[in-house]
Amino acid sequence: MQTKTLYAIDSSIRECSATVLAVEGNEVALDETAFYPGGGGQPHDTGTLEADGQHWNVTAVRKDDQYVWHTLEGAEPPSVGQKVWGRLDWERRYLLMRTHSALHVLSAVGYRDYGASVTGGNMSPGEGHLDFEIQNFTPELAQEMIRKVNQEIAQDREISVYFLPRDEAFQLPDLIRTKTNLVPEGVTEVRIVEIAGLDRQADGGTHVGNTEEIGA
Repeated sequence: MQTKTLYAIDSSIRECSATVLAVEGNEVALDETAFYPGGGGQPHDTGTLEADGQHWNVTAVRKDDQYVWHTLEGAEPPSVGQKVWGRLDWERRYLLMRTHSALHVLSAVGYRDYGASVTGGNMSPGEGHLDFEIQNFTPELAQEMIRKVNQEIAQDREISVYFLPRDEAFQLPDLIRTKTNLVPEGVTEVRIVEIAGLDRQADGGTHVGNTEEIGA
């Protein structure tokens, strides 16, 4: 059995019930989770687990081929088969969602208006950067890009998530905006994040529902 990744289906889920599938030291794997394990430059989530009057802080999250593992701080971890309640640090997660979506708008503007591919990037709550392959970059060009990004954010464009078979996904033009294709070979279904009328990318992270939520 694998962990059902609720964050990949609906980024707005803040808490959920789950059953412990495995325990290794202070890490527990759950049958389903809203905790994002990190990837694509987006940090992992934090939050809490609760069960039978006990409380644990979730300080780290990681994913392997089968499970999403939650690193716990507090009492002895729950047992296999035990029901738990997971709750995200929503303020932190929502800020990361806004940040990640903002970087997609920036990536879209860079690609559309300047033909610039992304060569790297990273983010933390409320802050992020992208590295572009772009010629003759100047402070004036940076300000022009910022202005265009803010214009796109103000358009209140819907941001949607869906899945496509790998072969079908890679028939879409300009799906990969990074310099190299980061989708692992073994992935048979590709998760797509689309900003209506602006951008469509393969992506595994969490996002807001429309660009207006990003804010200024």
